[in-house]
Amino acid sequence: MTEQQLSSRVAELTRQINEYNHQYYVLDQPSVPDVEYDRLMRELIEIETNHPALKALDSPSQKVGGEALSAFTQVTHQLPMLSLDNVFSAEEWQAFVKRLHDRLGSNDTLAMCAEPKLDGLAVSLRYENGVLVQAATRGDGSTGENITENIRTIKSIPLRLSGDTYPGILEVRGEVFMPKASFDALNAQAIKKGEKTFANPRNAAAGSLRQLDSKITAKRNLAFYAYGVGFVGDSTENALGQTWLENSHYGRLEQLKTVGLPMCPEVRLLTNENECQAFYQDILDSREQLSYEIDGTVLKVDDIALQEKLGFVARAPRWATAYKFPAQEELTVLEDVEFQVGRTGAITPVARLKPVFVGGVTVSNATLHNQDEIERLEIKIADTVVIRRAGDVIPQIVSVVKDKRPENARDIEFPKACPVCGSEVEKAEGEAVLRCSGGLICGAQRKEAIKHFASRKALDVDGLGDKLVEQLVDEKLIATPADLFTLTEIQVSTLERMGQKSAAKLLKSLETAKSTTLARFIYALGIREVGETTAANLANHYLTLDAVMAADEESLLEVSDIGAVVAHNILHFFQQENNRQVLTALLDVGIHWPAIEVKAADEQPLDGQTFVLTGTLSQMGRNDAKAALQSLGAKVSGSVSAKTHYLVAGEKAGSKLTKAQDLGVDVLTEDELVALLTQHKAMP
Repeated sequence: MTEQQLSSRVAELTRQINEYNHQYYVLDQPSVPDVEYDRLMRELIEIETNHPALKALDSPSQKVGGEALSAFTQVTHQLPMLSLDNVFSAEEWQAFVKRLHDRLGSNDTLAMCAEPKLDGLAVSLRYENGVLVQAATRGDGSTGENITENIRTIKSIPLRLSGDTYPGILEVRGEVFMPKASFDALNAQAIKKGEKTFANPRNAAAGSLRQLDSKITAKRNLAFYAYGVGFVGDSTENALGQTWLENSHYGRLEQLKTVGLPMCPEVRLLTNENECQAFYQDILDSREQLSYEIDGTVLKVDDIALQEKLGFVARAPRWATAYKFPAQEELTVLEDVEFQVGRTGAITPVARLKPVFVGGVTVSNATLHNQDEIERLEIKIADTVVIRRAGDVIPQIVSVVKDKRPENARDIEFPKACPVCGSEVEKAEGEAVLRCSGGLICGAQRKEAIKHFASRKALDVDGLGDKLVEQLVDEKLIATPADLFTLTEIQVSTLERMGQKSAAKLLKSLETAKSTTLARFIYALGIREVGETTAANLANHYLTLDAVMAADEESLLEVSDIGAVVAHNILHFFQQENNRQVLTALLDVGIHWPAIEVKAADEQPLDGQTFVLTGTLSQMGRNDAKAALQSLGAKVSGSVSAKTHYLVAGEKAGSKLTKAQDLGVDVLTEDELVALLTQHKAMP
């Protein structure tokens, strides 16, 4: 290619990549698979590497990071980057509104621009003639750090503005943050490498932006939302910058969207200040479903002329405030650690805390997960700890304040025997969890084991809810699943909220549940890591319960989808004498299932083929489709891989469809699936 042809190709690649970035990161409407995006980016980088003169300041290749800096330089903001005052209650919010009206000398309602308060790092982006030339942190409000090279790596930030209707100089104010998924992945990787984890997404975002090596920043998957406009001017000294801007805060954000800058999708224009409390509550209620962390809402007078009239105090505007949520993190003291036993025998350490108000409730307990987590935190009893509660999520200890550790702090010791039944405690190789080996005889596991046994996908005992199981166990009427089938009407009818009619209905359901399938029965036993699919594979492979119980590890490894860990769990379960006694009792009370018929090869036309279902199927349920495919011998997997033969794509198929296309997997529509099942007379 000639130099002119290369220049034209670079321009076209830049245009295409910028457009795909805008579709993916701003509009959330990707139009091409990742492999196509990657191909274009590789081509651009290759041309720029071989022809450095063609590498422009706004090249998309800048997003992979440049040479490491030795230090950050300082940037003086042309307009100060102010912070916000806070309110923490409905009363404080009303007081803020009253101050607005008093200062304006009017009781007219005020339109408000309402936004989630992103928990990230405030930055300013300076565009000159549409090109990003400088980015800086807030710093002390007057002077910040030059983080231009790191900002260039954030994929949602355009290096060149779209269109041509923007001022010659445009400073954009916004928040850099780390999405929850990126934060979780970053910490998981750190734990895997034995490195220090970040306490929260805000710290992770701040740490990522202050890397001297922008290649590290590029790997952190940061994001950006614009929340306002700073200095506006024009390099040709005309009035374009002044006429371009709307006289509405919300309108200005919409303008920024038109030139390619992302705006938080939850931002709303409210017609009056009375709607702000409802917005606050809506955002608080949906907080856990958002893809990013927030710690409140930001409420701003929308009219720019009124903003100017209201003015500023020393460090904050009078026309805006942050309406903060109850704190999600607080300090408290770890007073003790107790150990709970779950349905599968997992022994979990539970922190007993000095009660503290956090996340809107008083918290006195928190999970410590397992021994590895305790070692990672380096936590001791009597330590001062940072406790975090996010919405309905179980409170957890984030970190230890080690400089507050008292002299009487002591190590946390794990039990050598089950704290409930005294059975031996075991820790499987490669696992962090301790487990009780007591199986169905352990009182702590008993309730959950019976609930699982009676659940819909197991024996499906209609009317046997969780509370009733707990009553039956607490009243010592049952101790194992087999005891369910020896209950009498008199015993059940004497329980709270259970009359004679309800008792008779339950006994009828139990009688009906005795007729099941081998696959359901195996699943009902609650063998660790044996789900519906594995239970079905065991039943279809061995055909009888006796054969399953007699199988050795070598034989089990021949069963589809069973590896060494699951094989060990199955062997261990059936080797326990107490479990075998419960199995005998269950068969003695009359639980039975039809013999499994071995299908001929012509009845298993899809044997050896793997299907994956994705999206919404309108003509049948996903479970029905799965069962129909399995009846024809197919394996139905939950994830796409090179071993997948067919992906069935329903409506709104997502990433699985993209991956299947990338791997060259055959894709079937729902109509094609229906035709296939109809052909083999397996349509549900």
